Amino acid sequence: MNATALLHLLQFASPALPIGGYSYSQGVEAALEAGLVADADSGRAWIARYLDEVVAQWDAPLFWRLLKAFEAHDDASVALWSERFLASRDSAEFRAETIQMGYSLTRLIAELGVADVAALGPEVALPTAFACAVDALGIPHEEALLAMLFSMVENQVLVCVKSVPLGQVAGQRMLLSLRGEIEQAARRAQTLGDDAMSNWSPGLSMLSMRHEAQHGRLYRS
Repeated sequence: MNATALLHLLQFASPALPIGGYSYSQGVEAALEAGLVADADSGRAWIARYLDEVVAQWDAPLFWRLLKAFEAHDDASVALWSERFLASRDSAEFRAETIQMGYSLTRLIAELGVADVAALGPEVALPTAFACAVDALGIPHEEALLAMLFSMVENQVLVCVKSVPLGQVAGQRMLLSLRGEIEQAARRAQTLGDDAMSNWSPGLSMLSMRHEAQHGRLYRS
């Protein structure tokens, strides 16, 4: 990976990217309210299970397919997998999250002159916008996939740090301990067949729906 591609990846995978990622908990806040996450151990277990049962089964392999579709200039496949990802957001919060962040990233890409995003349509899922940026900037796919996974995990760890609450060192210890799970999710994403992909996660869906009416919430999902 050359220096230019690495710097591009660091910029677009940074939590400082102005697309609003810090305002979402990806279901963790609802898990905290339900008592499923209460300390560092249960927080780590929640994130590891989320990676294994949700992200590695659907989000990551779908993102991998979007990367390959952009590389091949296959507009039909980009549209297909984008539509499937949007359809898989089975709560109002999860759908609003990916559309808002996708819109913000698409607008940023356009304003920076990174790529022409007009063909992506009015509602762009976050994985689609990120894959578009990766392709336009010549970022290697394997590294982009790892960065996407790390970003998701880092965001959930930060929610635990702020809301359990945990200390900063405990949060970094948790993040470091999840390296193996992140690498495993990336490997599965690159080899999982279409028929093996699944977004079946009813427990997470119900938590997200409960979060819509949760009192005193800090996050938008």
